[in-house]
Amino acid sequence: MTSFIAAMSRIEMKYILNKEQSEKLKQALVGHMEVDQYGLTSIASLYYDTPDYRLIRTSIEKPAFKEKIRLRSYGIATSTSPVYLELKRKAYGIVYKRRVQTTIPEIEAFLDHDSAICADGQIAREISYFRNFYGTLVPSCLIIYDRLAYKEKDGDLRLTIDASPRYRMENLNLDTSMDGTLLLPEGSTILEIKVQQAMPLWLTKILDKLKIYVSSFSKYGTAYTIETKKQLAEERSKLTWKTYSKPSIQMA
Repeated sequence: MTSFIAAMSRIEMKYILNKEQSEKLKQALVGHMEVDQYGLTSIASLYYDTPDYRLIRTSIEKPAFKEKIRLRSYGIATSTSPVYLELKRKAYGIVYKRRVQTTIPEIEAFLDHDSAICADGQIAREISYFRNFYGTLVPSCLIIYDRLAYKEKDGDLRLTIDASPRYRMENLNLDTSMDGTLLLPEGSTILEIKVQQAMPLWLTKILDKLKIYVSSFSKYGTAYTIETKKQLAEERSKLTWKTYSKPSIQMA
């Protein structure tokens, strides 16, 4: 589990690392940053979307403004364990998050329009407006990864390394397992650097030395794209079979 932050805004940059880069980066961080008190943590994020995947289709088009909503758990959740509903917006490179602690039954009731969100003030209004604006929101994709989070000793810099990023499009719940299909080649990790202001020079030098370059990567977007391509390939295969299959010959 992680510390509870209700609202935040920051710059987030993502990088895709191979196994060698990931190991060398961890070594280079010694003396600059330290692993937070939670160590290696398995995280599951259940994304909600409209039945026609409006949110993720819009996000993939890379507009100046985009938004997503997800329910996050640290490890396998139960009906009474704390989970976190996060409304994530990105506008002109700045990420804004609104986050409330809740439980699975409370969120199910909220998304079914049977109750209010368990928060007060501006955060409650923003999350409720999001739900009302999009109408029907259903579980659409489960993203899972094993996160190692680093914190700066004196500063606001935060860095995370996500190993074995994986996804499921079935069994969309937080209380079954942490299994899924890999999003990236075996050994690859996702580095996220999160800062309020500019990245420190020492970190810039490390990234340059290890040839680690910024990448536009969305876990949910990648999962959606993979599954869409699979469906298209299956449909084309069926169409090709119907088109080229020979009719049966009737013997007189």
